[in-house]
Amino acid sequence: MYKIATLIMAGILMGMAPSVWAQEVNYDEARIPEYVLPDPMLMQSGKAVKSVKQWEKRRRPELMKLFETEMFGKMPGRPDDMHYELLSEDPAALNGKATRKEIAVYFDSARTLSMTLLMYVPNGADGPVPAFLGANFKGNAGTLGENARRWPFEYIVSKGYAVVTFAREDVDPDHHDGFKNGIHGLMDAGKERQADSWGTISAWSWGLSRALDYLETDDDIDGRRVAVIGHSRLGKTALWAGATDERFALVISNDSGCGGAALSRRRIGETLQAINRSFPHWFCENFHKYSANEDALPFDQHELIALIAPRPVYVASASQDLWADPKGEMLSLVHASPVYGLYGYDAFNAEELPQAFTPVWTDRMGYHLRDGKHDILLYDWMQFIAFADRFLK
Repeated sequence: MYKIATLIMAGILMGMAPSVWAQEVNYDEARIPEYVLPDPMLMQSGKAVKSVKQWEKRRRPELMKLFETEMFGKMPGRPDDMHYELLSEDPAALNGKATRKEIAVYFDSARTLSMTLLMYVPNGADGPVPAFLGANFKGNAGTLGENARRWPFEYIVSKGYAVVTFAREDVDPDHHDGFKNGIHGLMDAGKERQADSWGTISAWSWGLSRALDYLETDDDIDGRRVAVIGHSRLGKTALWAGATDERFALVISNDSGCGGAALSRRRIGETLQAINRSFPHWFCENFHKYSANEDALPFDQHELIALIAPRPVYVASASQDLWADPKGEMLSLVHASPVYGLYGYDAFNAEELPQAFTPVWTDRMGYHLRDGKHDILLYDWMQFIAFADRFLK
């Protein structure tokens, strides 16, 4: 039994909100309650999925609707008045290796709200290049200096990829403001919120799709070869963006944990109760009824991974990031495998975590465990790029 003092110290170190400090946190595999995962291959009618057509026409839409109404909320479409503006361009960035661009994406004709894309595009390419796209935590200026470890622009560009990012709070604030500001304030003005109205994770995912809208118009970028990537809460964001927007050619989740790649029913580290108490704005109101009630979920996170099929997906974990449940993240790949099997791709077969720094790949799924804490580092990017080379080059 963990002592409260121990939990408080652990909570401080892991960045947990005070509301969860006093809760008992389980990291012991032996104390995981028995659970049964929903079968992604079993339709709501009780009939088994036996073909790609049944998956795409019946089961996938069923699951998508469940995730929309019970977890992430329903996103709106692209605004009719969205438009772009080139704010700056430097063709000699990164010691001449890249062109740096800043693009304003305006969400309405009045320019009430916008996000700014920061782009580094490799110079000397023969044509449009593939790209990595992800939101960031500290703002575009915060991707430099001491935070450059998370965005190794020069290394990414040296491998022939553009990299594109924007500040998540350009799109929606990361605090519970009653959904009155950001894109919620613009798109939902005058509307009464419903139990399945979109939360902040969905808003950031929506922003990723709007960034891709722009990239499809940029002559330097091949919009058919864009990987969406995210770390931590933005890893959850990347998974949902990848599930809802099939234009993303590759989906990458790093340390996404509860509400991301980790199986909720394992109840290891962060739980639904903890996440909904600390971040009540991330998901729709319906999701809160599953706090401390994981077995009632009509899905689990392996089915979020399955929604990405047959496109490639990569999940990464860190050995000391127990709050994010590395094993639960990996097991989602295992249990999503039957859907990839419909398309003729190999299953991700594993019962235990691999050794740190030993990536495991199938023909459409990738996983690695990095030794260390909750972060995204050069080693992670090296694996993501090596995996992406198989599909985007």
